[in-house]
Amino acid sequence: MKKLPKIALGAWSWGTGMAGGDQVFGNNLGEQELKPIFDAAMSQGLNMWDTATVYGMGSSEDILGSFVKGVKREDVIISTKFTPQIAEMYDNSMKKMADASMKRLYIDDIDIYWIHNPADVERWTPQLAPLVKNGKVKAVGVSNHNLAELKRANKILSGLGCKIEAVQNHFSLLNRSSEASGILDYCKENDITFFAYMVLEQGALSGKYDTRHPFPEVSDRAKSYNPILPQMEELTGLMKEIGEAHGISVAQVGTAWAINKGTVPIIGVTKVNHVEDAVKAAGVTLTNDEISRLESMADKANVSTIREWEKKME
Repeated sequence: MKKLPKIALGAWSWGTGMAGGDQVFGNNLGEQELKPIFDAAMSQGLNMWDTATVYGMGSSEDILGSFVKGVKREDVIISTKFTPQIAEMYDNSMKKMADASMKRLYIDDIDIYWIHNPADVERWTPQLAPLVKNGKVKAVGVSNHNLAELKRANKILSGLGCKIEAVQNHFSLLNRSSEASGILDYCKENDITFFAYMVLEQGALSGKYDTRHPFPEVSDRAKSYNPILPQMEELTGLMKEIGEAHGISVAQVGTAWAINKGTVPIIGVTKVNHVEDAVKAAGVTLTNDEISRLESMADKANVSTIREWEKKME
């Protein structure tokens, strides 16, 4: 795997369409708005981009690809995903879905290719091996897998001459089940990079939203997070206090926490200042006491942020 930056950048909210930025995030972002963000990130060395075929049904990949074709291939790290639930659109062929992704992204190989969720571990996991062997996929990852599913997938692949090199799960101050279940420890023991998505809970831990400033009602985020904003205000208040001690924002505290836990956070970027936030967060080391206080306050909030496509990692 190429040398990774401390933070990966997510393109889930880029583009529109089914499971895309407009439906999930209430955004409507295209190439014109997003090109300055891509350029700012690349200039700062944040060169890993995470997307998926299912994000806007190719819309996110299309936009990212329009930017990727303008840079040297070796200068960018591309992470995209096979989603079992839409496999029929590609004749139930992982290869066909991967080929379509590469075409949209203007690349000949994928740095990290993920199975998006464990819909059928026995059926889909073996299909990764030929993609690795023919050089189309450089590293294999699994997302939203619990520990048993992760171990099973790794065993299947090891029997086919490759291995899991990356795990991508929902991991934030409010959802630490991948740590409690032993997934983080398993990753450390097996030289697997753990990528944390939804570190800022789609903005709920950014400091931007509270009971006086709820999410716009037109998005999935509003349905999921607005009802629990009251319980989260003590936590975001503590994040603000710790952030002020380090000269960083609430969002940067959430990101720095994930880095300090030994993970690579994936931060969704829709504004240039999100890139600047990420750069600053990557340089902050929180104390053990600060981490402990944050986690205790998160436990006190006692909310579930597990979304409809997920399960608790037990």
